Amino acid sequence: MEDNALAGGELMGGELILTGRITTASNATFLGSIGETTVVYKPVTGEAPLWDFPAGTLARREVAAFLVSEALGWGIVPRTWLRDGPLGAGMVQLWQEQDPTQGAVDLFPAAAVPASGWRTVLEGEDENGNRLVLAHEDSPALRRMTVFDVIVNNADRKGAHILAMPGGHRHGVDHGLTFHVEDKLRTVLWGWVGAALRDEERNGIGRVLDGLDGDLGQRLSDLLNTEEIHALAGRCAQLLDDGSFPAPSGRTPAVPWPLF
Repeated sequence: MEDNALAGGELMGGELILTGRITTASNATFLGSIGETTVVYKPVTGEAPLWDFPAGTLARREVAAFLVSEALGWGIVPRTWLRDGPLGAGMVQLWQEQDPTQGAVDLFPAAAVPASGWRTVLEGEDENGNRLVLAHEDSPALRRMTVFDVIVNNADRKGAHILAMPGGHRHGVDHGLTFHVEDKLRTVLWGWVGAALRDEERNGIGRVLDGLDGDLGQRLSDLLNTEEIHALAGRCAQLLDDGSFPAPSGRTPAVPWPLF
């Protein structure tokens, strides 16, 4: 149904009907439908002003993140596009129904961290002095998402922005705070610091670099400014040159708050 709608242009031109509001989001975020397809809609008019990102640009950054995801070839970001809606122009994204029995990131009591299959990010204490550990699963899907976050300079990879899908796939959502020219990487996915990139990860980054000289670069030019596109290319090249997952730079908080 969704593929046919995409082919027919119905998702771009069909009536977008609002069915609810996602109140946990910091910007105005709505659940809606276009025909039988469920979507998320974020109007530009509902974007909260930020001191470090230009006003009215978050929707375009979300679409740019989708285009980079497509160039990588890993299906990280659900189909995302710009169109008009009941509250004006905004970002629209295909809704994804998570598997409630799965979770990719979690807080564990220190004595209950799984012995295998998970990577520790940080440790701390709750208000009662109990030791807690933030950890994420050790999976190829999250490694790929980490590569994606590095090159798009994601400043807001919270645990709740990782959707655990049936079958083990992992979608990333909420990419408005991306593509800044300064290092803004804030993420809960620090478990591979210093680990060497795999061939498939290097190949994906190479596809993005190649695309910036062609169709990808042309499409991004409608969404990002020239400096932001050059910075994206620089991050790709730097990651390939380094050959390993970076550590926090120390110039910005390493993790977002709240964590989830």
